[in-house]
Parts: sequence; C-alpha cells; structure tokens
Amino acid sequence: MTLFLYKYLLGRDISSLECATITLYMMYLLIIFLPLLGSSVEGFFGRFLGSEGTAIMTTTCVSFSSILSMISFYEVALGSSACYIRIAPWISSEMFDASWASMATVKSPDEFLTVVMLIVVTFISSLVHLYSISYMSEDPHSPRFMCYLSIPTFFMPMLVTGDNFLQLFLGWEGVGLASYLLIHFWFTRLQADKAATKAMPVNRVGDFGLAHEVSGRFTLFQTVDFSTIFAGASAPRNSWIFCNMRFNAITLICILLLIGAAGKSAQIRLHTWSPDAMEGPTPVSVLIHAATTVTAGVFMIARCSPLFEYPPTALIVITSAGATTSFLAATTGISQNDSKRDISYSNYSQLGYMIFSCGISNYSVSVFHLLNHAFFKALLFLSAGSVIHAMSDEKDMRKMGGIASSFPLTYAMMLMGSLSLIGFPFLTGIYSKDVILELTYTKYTISGNFAFWLGSVYVLFTSYYSVLSLFLTFIVPTNSFGRDINRCHDAPIPMVIPLILLAFGSLFVGYLAKV
Repeated sequence: MTLFLYKYLLGRDISSLECATITLYMMYLLIIFLPLLGSSVEGFFGRFLGSEGTAIMTTTCVSFSSILSMISFYEVALGSSACYIRIAPWISSEMFDASWASMATVKSPDEFLTVVMLIVVTFISSLVHLYSISYMSEDPHSPRFMCYLSIPTFFMPMLVTGDNFLQLFLGWEGVGLASYLLIHFWFTRLQADKAATKAMPVNRVGDFGLAHEVSGRFTLFQTVDFSTIFAGASAPRNSWIFCNMRFNAITLICILLLIGAAGKSAQIRLHTWSPDAMEGPTPVSVLIHAATTVTAGVFMIARCSPLFEYPPTALIVITSAGATTSFLAATTGISQNDSKRDISYSNYSQLGYMIFSCGISNYSVSVFHLLNHAFFKALLFLSAGSVIHAMSDEKDMRKMGGIASSFPLTYAMMLMGSLSLIGFPFLTGIYSKDVILELTYTKYTISGNFAFWLGSVYVLFTSYYSVLSLFLTFIVPTNSFGRDINRCHDAPIPMVIPLILLAFGSLFVGYLAKV
C-alpha cells in the first residue's frame, strides 16, 4: 500500500529501500512539525473550533508526534540506523553555509542523545496537553493557552535535531519566547507579569553568552556545523585576549557555552527566574521545568561533549557550578511554603546534579538522569496542581493538611514522585542519582570531591523537605477553611491518566533504561 502511494505521488516505480528511506524522513519531519501544525490551526481557526475543538486538535498533534518519537527511538537507538535530513539550504555562500536539517545520527547503540530528548519532550508534552484539557476547562482563554503550549514542543525538537549551531540557537530563542508567553499567560495578575518580565532578561544573559560562543566558534573553525567542529576540536589553537586576560580559545568558547546553559537550566546566579515562573498555570510549570526550557542547557553541554574534553579548566568550572547550584537549591527549598516553588527548587537542584555529572565527563549518565528526572518531576508538579486546582488555587502548604482521605489517588501519586526524587531503592531516581555520586567519588580530584560532598549533603536536604511537604499537605491536622475541605475532590479522568502514566515511569523507567 505504501509503495503504491509513493508510486502515485512520485510518478515512478520505487524500490523497497527507497520506500523505507522516504518513510523515515517523513517520520522525522512530522515529529518536528506536527506540534506547529496544531498551534497554527488554533491560531487561525481557534474561534471556529472552540475550546474543546482546539484542545482535541493540539493534543492529537502532539500525541502523534510522541508516538513517532518512540518509533524513531526503536529505529535509531535499537536498530543502530542513522538518519540525516537536509530540509533546505538556509544561508549559502563561500564565507558561510548553514542549512535547515534534522539529525538523528548515532555512532553506536549507546549514543542516542537526540531520540532520547525527543521522547522526553514529546511524551511529557502530550501528557501535559491531556492534563490541561480538564485543568484549564473553566478558563475563558483556554484556546490561546493550548496554542502557546504547543509552541515549545515545536522549537525544542528543532533545537535537539539541528546539525549546526545556528539552528540550535534559533530553537534556543524560540523556547525562550515560548516560556515568556506561557509564564505571562495570566497577564492581568501582577505577580505573573513580574515573573515573565524577570524571566526574559535573565535568559538574555545566558543568550548573550551563547551568541558570543557561536560567533567565537565560527571565528575559530570557519563553520557552525557540529560534525566539522567536533572533528577539528583536537587541533592546537591560539590564545585569545578577553578583558585584558589571555585565554585558550577552546576554554573561552566552553565557558561562554556554560553561561548560555546556566541561563536556561537555572544554574547559580541565573536561577532566580525559575521559582518565579510558578506564577503561570501548573501545566506551564511542568512543560518548562520537566521537558523543555530548563533541560535545553543540559542537552547542549552533552551535545558539545567532544569540545569540553579538551579544556580541563572548563570541566572544573562546570563541576563547581553544578555542585554549588545543587547545594544552594536544596538549602533554599527547606524554607519554602509554596508547594510549587518547593518543587521548583528541588528541580533546579537536580539540574545541578546533571551539570556536575557533565563536569566529570559522564555525559551519558547526565542524560540518563535527565530522562528519569522528567518523569518523577512532572508527576510531582501535576500532583501538586491537582491539589491546588481542587483547593481554590491555594498554594501554601501550611493552609492545607488532612486531605489525604479526599485525595487518595493524588496522595499516592505524589508519594511515588517524592520517593523517586529522594532516591528510594528500586524506584527510578536511584538508578541515576546513585551512579552520579559514585562516579563523582571515584574521580579523585579536588573538583570531584567538592561535588561529591555537596551532592551528598543535598540528598539529605532533599529527603527532609520532600517528606515535610507530604506531611504538611496530606497528613497533619488541617488548617484549611471548611468550605474548601467540603469542596475537595480528587482529580478527574483527563487529569488522572497523565498521573498514572507518569507514576509508571517513576517506578520503572530507571530500571528499564539502566542497561
């Protein structure tokens, strides 16, 4: 049937190999462009489709993209096949060349960074879309929200599949724009307006570092293509003068890249926008913190790992920054009373774990923790959103308590997510967190020991405030108003399905992916 269809469209006979190649190419293009299609249809025809039609359209497009991502994981990672799609030339001249392209190449079955990121982004996003149908059902502007929600699901696959730094930078800026729009969705609320206004300039600081890194890389290598740059990374380079100081060229480029990653991934001194982003709706918090924006920095460092292996100074800086961020976030999270801000601080503490894992040259373990973290962190955010939604938008954990009987399913889901975050035996979190600490301990360097001890202290703090938040929200005697308690109800079916799927991920993904 497929051969006949292609024969009709192309006007000629094709072989089975050509048919498989075209199918693979179409699959990768649909993964990227289906979310854009859903968002565009809402933008042009949202008033005709209505709230339900818009929600169904965007959720269907993102869900199909998720299914295709899983198929691509099988084809590329398990089948060890490679796919490179040159969509169209973008800038083509003797001095500069860049193309629109989609890349999902692997050199061995162990290297499947692109397809893993595609699964994380599209699968979590599809669950968030499904969750949002019920969560935002009473909001009069829900079609606009669903349109915004699909935008980062288009830009993030563009970022992770690009074969050059210019396309990566375009996806990077698109994700930042989408974050601003989503945080600013309730623009009539003063705190949401302030949070979006803060997120934009803080991310611009990171973008400043990334833009200069791309410019420096082009100056050094005369190209922005990944494969060409990585192939020439080992060649000796001259030093550069920057701020009256002499730097090795590769070292300076890697430090600038770290600044870009720190802006997106909320590392120390550039972390302040992340907790304030909780002023957006709960699905926004999940999408930004578990699947798209904050994971982009970790992905970029992992993608550029061939460069980071040459300047040891850059690795030391990455390790120190990640370890300090983990410790700072853990100590700050103890004092939080807002349930979503508490989860947010634990989130960028986990990001610190991923960053300093890259600093000790264990990039695959860092990406493994990113995969595991996406499931249990999304579960925690969505469970907290279920409680907040039913408690008349009350976020203060001190004004909750005693609601475990009213939220039995949500309580079970949040318990699973918290135990996985802590690193309880046989749950998803322990399979990557334990490995990161073990590898850091065996590094036998000053930076490695520094990261190990701060990471170990972080584990204690995380266990403390995770258990404390469970007790304050569900166990202790209630401090809520009687009218709120009487109106309490567990999550409806469209919100329950994503919670259950994420709970299975928090239980089994670490074990299934550890090989």
